Formats: sequence, structure tokens, C-alpha cells
Amino acid sequence: MKKYLAEAVGTFVLTLLGCGTAVSLACGSDTDTIGGISGCHINPAITLGCLMTKRISCKDAIWYMVAQTVGAIIAAAVLYVFTQYSGASFDGTLTGANNCNGCSGSQIGGLIVEVVLTFIFVLVVLGTTDAKKGAGNFAGLAIGLSLILIHLVGIHYTGTSVNPARSIGPALFEGGIALTDLWVFIAGPFIGAALAACTWKAIGEE
Repeated sequence: MKKYLAEAVGTFVLTLLGCGTAVSLACGSDTDTIGGISGCHINPAITLGCLMTKRISCKDAIWYMVAQTVGAIIAAAVLYVFTQYSGASFDGTLTGANNCNGCSGSQIGGLIVEVVLTFIFVLVVLGTTDAKKGAGNFAGLAIGLSLILIHLVGIHYTGTSVNPARSIGPALFEGGIALTDLWVFIAGPFIGAALAACTWKAIGEE
């Protein structure tokens, strides 16, 4: 239960600070404090990649994803309250919700962006955290830097999700186009994660 709670708290912090930054500055954040408890997935796409490479059980993977989504929804609720009652004027969405507007509204375009970026991100995670070939204590640095670059590349097109939970929470409160496009930000990261897991199994595992 501690592992699941850690994933919920971690995803709450990721969503609140990451989406909050995007809303307030009209731009991400991460946390690794729960890494020693659950492994700090805080992303269903990473959990899927770990499941496919047999680093986590099916039971834990399901509960991780549930906890991550719950954490993201709570974070989006808090952020919604922040923005609704702050009296400030915000450009864009009030919850940092993702959409495909940067791809001229094309859901297929957004899907391609999310698949490719998540593929890169999860492949970095799987490679740097590998018990034998990983980056050891530098894994967090490599993952953090890659996530920054991924956000810089993708933010114009989709707002950059690469994380289904991070998209589900804000979309539930944003509604409109965010809900219409939500499937892109669930399917895209999962497809990208699956491709990354297959690639790592082909090139990284002995």
C-alpha cells in the first residue's frame, strides 16, 4: 500500500507543479523523493514499460496506474481551485490540459508527437535504470534532462504529455477540446511506451 500511496503522492506533485507552472507562466517539474518506496514511476507509460520488461508485477502495475491517475485528478482539482478563485487572468487553459491545437487541431498529428516523444522518454528511463547497464546514481539526471528536452520539443504541438495520468486529471476539469482530444494523450504515451519496451528488450537485454 505504501508503494501505491507513494505513486499517488508523486503524481499529485508532478501534475500540480508541472501543470501549475504551465498555467502560471503560460511552461515542468518532477519529484524523486518517493523513489526509494515505489521506484518513482509517477507515469502510467513508464509503469507499462516496466511491466513489459518484467520489472514490475501485473498487480503492482495496475495499482500504480490507478494511484497515479487518482493523484493527478486531485492535483488538477487543487489547480482548478487555485485558478478559479485567484482573480488573475490566464492565457490558455486553467489546468494545463493538453490538446492538439498546436498540430492545427489534428488528432493524428498529436498522436504521432506523443508516440515519438514518449518512446524516447521511456527508452531513456528503461536504459538508465537498468540494473546492469544503467547510469546508476546519474539515472535521475539523465531522465530529468531528457524530459526537459522532450517538453521543449513537444510543448508547441501538444503541450507535451508523455504521461496519461497527467492528461486525464486536467482534462476532467477543463472539458471541451481537452476531453475531446484526451484519447490522444492516453493512447499515444501507451503506444510509445510499448514500442520503447520492445526496443529495449531487443537491444538492451542479454
